[in-house]
Amino acid sequence: MFKLIKSLFFLAFVAILAATGWLAYFAATPVSLAQTSQELEIKHGSSLRSVARQLADENLVVEPWSFELLVRLLGKANEIKAGNYLLEGEITPYRLFLKLTRGDVTQSQVVFIEGWTFRQMRKALDDHPAIRHATLNLSEQEVLRQLEVEGSAEGLFFPDTYYFSSGMSDLSILKRAYRIMQTRLNEAWSGRASDLPYATPYQALTMASIIEKETGQAGERPMIASVFINRLRIGMRLQTDPTVIYGLGETYDGNLHKRDLLGDTPYNTYTRSGLPPTPIAMPGWESIQAALHPAKSSALYFVAKGNGTHYFSGSLTEHNRAVSRYQLNRP
Repeated sequence: MFKLIKSLFFLAFVAILAATGWLAYFAATPVSLAQTSQELEIKHGSSLRSVARQLADENLVVEPWSFELLVRLLGKANEIKAGNYLLEGEITPYRLFLKLTRGDVTQSQVVFIEGWTFRQMRKALDDHPAIRHATLNLSEQEVLRQLEVEGSAEGLFFPDTYYFSSGMSDLSILKRAYRIMQTRLNEAWSGRASDLPYATPYQALTMASIIEKETGQAGERPMIASVFINRLRIGMRLQTDPTVIYGLGETYDGNLHKRDLLGDTPYNTYTRSGLPPTPIAMPGWESIQAALHPAKSSALYFVAKGNGTHYFSGSLTEHNRAVSRYQLNRP
């Protein structure tokens, strides 16, 4: 019995020694990055186990359990900090541990504004000195292929303030903005009002982009949505200027002319029925919510009152009176 216990202790000692040796080797062995630098995003609420799996999936450690054990033995299991990290050259798991527990992020920010087009987004990225410009000379379709997205880029990215490590690529920021938009749009779609005239979340996104461009007043957005949805339901054309302006592209001179309203493009909602083929801008959360939770009304028209708000009408006669009052300054 004594010999058995002695043997077990010996085996346990050898196992501990081997594990310690392996852990020391693991912690000190650098991993070569696939590129000269690599971005790593640790999301808020991530557990140590999920972070270890993420590091293994991104080839930053050879396997997850050793990293998890290393962090636990060093007493830092609850100190992994969320954020965006820039990794360069060769990095050891121990250096990676230090970076993640210290929160060693160099954060800059870029702001995407509600109502911006994809072109305006790209300019903000291209002009930012702290961003690595991986998409600078790529066409829109080439950027979308990098993101594994098909169709048009317009409206696919969520407007917000994005914090990132200095040197992070514009493609990484676009991926994050795209992922957030898909999450928020699907969240809103799952809780949408009944009997809406949309077949897909993408159509709702297109409507939200029109609402975004029609008003800067958050409180009016459900009513703007109601007008357009009421029109769709009865087969009436949307007749909204922002879609026409978008369709004109670079030929738009800052003024909308009669010839512009008569000239047919896929985005001219005066000449074509239904929604335009794509969003016309990047809608914010309130516009998405308005598109999926419109006000209940019979309104079919609205006219700007000159103070940033609109007057809504249920009939053409009432609308014409409102136009006379607010646009032509007639009593």
